[in-house]
Amino acid sequence: MNADGSNRIKLTTNSVLDWFPDWQPISTPSTIQLSATSFNANEAVGAMSIMVTRSGASSGTATVDYATSDTAGANPCSKVNNVASSRCDYLTTLGTLQFAAGETSKTISIPVIDDVYAEGVGGETFTITLTNATSATLGAPATATLTINDNDSANGTSNPIDVASFFVRQHYGDFLSREPDTAGLNFWTNEITQCGADAVCTELKRINVSAAFFLSIEFQGTGYLVHRVYKASYGDAVGTSTIGGTHDLPVPVVRLNEFLLDTQRIGRGVIVGQPGWEQVLENNKQAYCAEFVQRSRFVTAYPLTSTPAQFVDALFAKAAVVPSGTERQAAIDEFCGAGTSANLLARGRALRRVAENGTLSQQEFNRAFVLMQFLGTCGETRMTLRTLTTRAMISGWVSSTSSTATS
Repeated sequence: MNADGSNRIKLTTNSVLDWFPDWQPISTPSTIQLSATSFNANEAVGAMSIMVTRSGASSGTATVDYATSDTAGANPCSKVNNVASSRCDYLTTLGTLQFAAGETSKTISIPVIDDVYAEGVGGETFTITLTNATSATLGAPATATLTINDNDSANGTSNPIDVASFFVRQHYGDFLSREPDTAGLNFWTNEITQCGADAVCTELKRINVSAAFFLSIEFQGTGYLVHRVYKASYGDAVGTSTIGGTHDLPVPVVRLNEFLLDTQRIGRGVIVGQPGWEQVLENNKQAYCAEFVQRSRFVTAYPLTSTPAQFVDALFAKAAVVPSGTERQAAIDEFCGAGTSANLLARGRALRRVAENGTLSQQEFNRAFVLMQFLGTCGETRMTLRTLTTRAMISGWVSSTSSTATS
């Protein structure tokens, strides 16, 4: 008999006693690994595709976490040392791959930035690592070296952020954590290029396009929701400002890698305008909130023994929102009269109700915009908050040194 149970043979030569046991195929352990130890791509590729494979048993589901990393630190984008930087050369990419039953391969897409610096022979390298496999073991290789090959022979004299298509593509990466779809890229690029040589028109259109990404349904339902989930769960962190003298001030608590991980999780497979995008986004939101409340940090902050009313009141307090009686009761009712808040799915639904509260959305609007400029445009988590109109903030950032120096 073969290992898969085929080609069985008789155990006797007596037709009366012939017996074919109910053989079970030999199970091969499931392993998840990268398809190679190294990957290479030209700087102009748009995005690197990294293949992850599953071998052995594949009849069930399995997951594995992934994350990019580099050793560039705060080096300027112009530094030539054969090290790629997530601030300059590629978009930090991290998340969890979910293998469905029967699936044996998945692809990770890592956006690459086509800058104008001549970065030397040998390209610039960074790393991707697989960790935390579930329903499978990590195979080899679990780590790979990724190389971005330069396409510039000399430093450029212009800044690519001034090119409409580059400007738009950066917004897709910064706000939506994905590569642009062709229709969207063409539409928003044309919004800017239709101005021709009119500099005033171009500047205004760049501001409007940037505002459109922040206000888009896709960002409001992904990145902005992540911001509000962290606010409702943990309140604010404390930052230091030197404007008007050194003093402390409340700043968003979410950190860069937390924001990227969760935004990429909610936005997976979502392209507004494509068939079925609403249901994909809704499913992602439900799954994200259900996962979020199971994290050890959240469970420590909100014991399972607390009552539904205590749980909901604590969330609204962290969110700095005084809910109406109807809003408060709707969140409590997610527990269907239970004596404790131990039901994880109900916890996720209640957290989402608080995070999507209209008052919280209004209160966090300007803070979330400034946060996005630091996380996206600057690639860091320093936050200085001012009360400005959205248009004024965008105008300042679009023309700022930070915005024009990151490419």
